[in-house]
Amino acid sequence: MKIVVIGGTGLIGSKLVTKLGEHGHDAVAASPNTGVNTLTGEGLAEALEGASVVIDVSNSPSWEDAAVMEFFDTSTRNLLAAEEAAGVGHHVALSVVGTELLLESGYFRAKLAQEKLIESSPMPYSIVRATQFFEFVPAIADAATDGTTVRLAHVLFQPMAGDDVAQAVGRTAVGTPVNGRVEVAGPDRYRMDEFFRKALAAHNDPRELVTDPKAVYFGVSPSESALVPGDGATLGETHYADWIGDSSRKH
Repeated sequence: MKIVVIGGTGLIGSKLVTKLGEHGHDAVAASPNTGVNTLTGEGLAEALEGASVVIDVSNSPSWEDAAVMEFFDTSTRNLLAAEEAAGVGHHVALSVVGTELLLESGYFRAKLAQEKLIESSPMPYSIVRATQFFEFVPAIADAATDGTTVRLAHVLFQPMAGDDVAQAVGRTAVGTPVNGRVEVAGPDRYRMDEFFRKALAAHNDPRELVTDPKAVYFGVSPSESALVPGDGATLGETHYADWIGDSSRKH
């Protein structure tokens, strides 16, 4: 089965292409690096020719409010139209757990707009909402840093490994469209401040972690359970302690 992965040269996309290929699928990485641009439409029709499934794991190069909305709105409209013209049978998109609870952020407003475009299109679809990736832990800490202090709230947090995200998205892609959302998360639930206190120590990071109930997460003041899935989520198998135990991940 031909499966086109939009954003297929990025973190999750490259893992998806590899995993799908290992299972015998014709997985095609589509991104500006391979001559496919969903914003302009360049190369899109050619890439989708003969495809059964399209997986969109692309991301905006800018998180500025107007730019990120423009990216997800334009690219999703172009992609859905091209899929319909090519006779694609399943559109799969990667989104974020709790998106509708994080709308103080322009990024999450754009992700919700993307989901609504998919839901209102005639394309059979599946939206996979994932929690934060282990790979992004350093970036989250950096965004929460004030001087030599990392400020985070005591809210629930359930991150997962990028490999587990890719596995969940790939599994959904080769299945029947759910025409709805599924949630995936890590196997362990933490408090965000406590998790990062241990994560900083594991990275030998000298910054101090301060629990701050007013701390923001990328411009959002998350509620107690905004970042964790509801009941029925599929849980990944990789524990953070095992993942970080590979010394190569500390660098």
